[in-house]
Amino acid sequence: MNFSSALSVSGITLLYIAGSLCQLDVCGQASFNDRFVGGENETTGAWPWQVSIHVGFGHNCGGTLITKDWVLSAAHCFQDFHLFKVVMYFGRLNQSGTNPYEASRTVSQIIKHPLFNYPNPDNDIALVQLSSSVSFSDYIWPVCLAAAGSVFAAGTESWVTGWGLLQPEGPPSNIMQEVMIPVVSNSECAKVYEGVTSITSNMICAGQEGKSICPGDSGGPMVSRKGSLWILSGIMSFSRNLCNDLKYPSGFTRVSQYQDWIKLNMGSNPPEFVEFDTDIHHSFHLLPSSHLLKIL
Repeated sequence: MNFSSALSVSGITLLYIAGSLCQLDVCGQASFNDRFVGGENETTGAWPWQVSIHVGFGHNCGGTLITKDWVLSAAHCFQDFHLFKVVMYFGRLNQSGTNPYEASRTVSQIIKHPLFNYPNPDNDIALVQLSSSVSFSDYIWPVCLAAAGSVFAAGTESWVTGWGLLQPEGPPSNIMQEVMIPVVSNSECAKVYEGVTSITSNMICAGQEGKSICPGDSGGPMVSRKGSLWILSGIMSFSRNLCNDLKYPSGFTRVSQYQDWIKLNMGSNPPEFVEFDTDIHHSFHLLPSSHLLKIL
């Protein structure tokens, strides 16, 4: 799965392309998701919380629907933009062609985390308030969020989705793609990023040789399954590869670290947080690399 144009700042590259309250009986349900494979074209409704964020004339970043009025994305997706040019698409499968179950909304405000300091990827999270509520359906549905204290052990199976590049310097995908990648421990991830950026407790890493996120997937979801629920563990943020070096993990904002901040800024009708815990301990060793860090 290859996930925008690159803007280099101090060796770090940012990559992007120019209802009702969520309750446990509502959030994290995907009626048409019965597959557990990766790197494939998606089907309509398989990941109903996936959002395509357009700024101007095309897909810029991904996002995740968390309530009828709010989307969660990456702060770096909104570094240089005009609010009136931002449009959110829900229920979308194809970037061109027909999307019969699609809805779109403009936005009323974007709240970036106050401690996000571009181009440092720490605290790379943003809340986006819609101009009007979306209606839930089998194709447009909010995800559950990982609660504070959730544990995603190394090896935890995680799915990422988006319309990013399919190969280096290639065009973005027209059809939403998915890939399953395992979580990599922060200690292992830190070995790769040593001397480039600090891997903090606000981050979660995932990846496997031959499977990676790529430019254009910024801000999109990383989810894991708990019973019948899909839980948002991460927000796509940064990587050391550009889809041509897939041995190294990608970096995500760890959602469980921001439960208080999300609730504080959303006020009434916050999303549903669900605790995730796993005792999977697969070993996953990384090789050293001299690549630069790219914030996706």
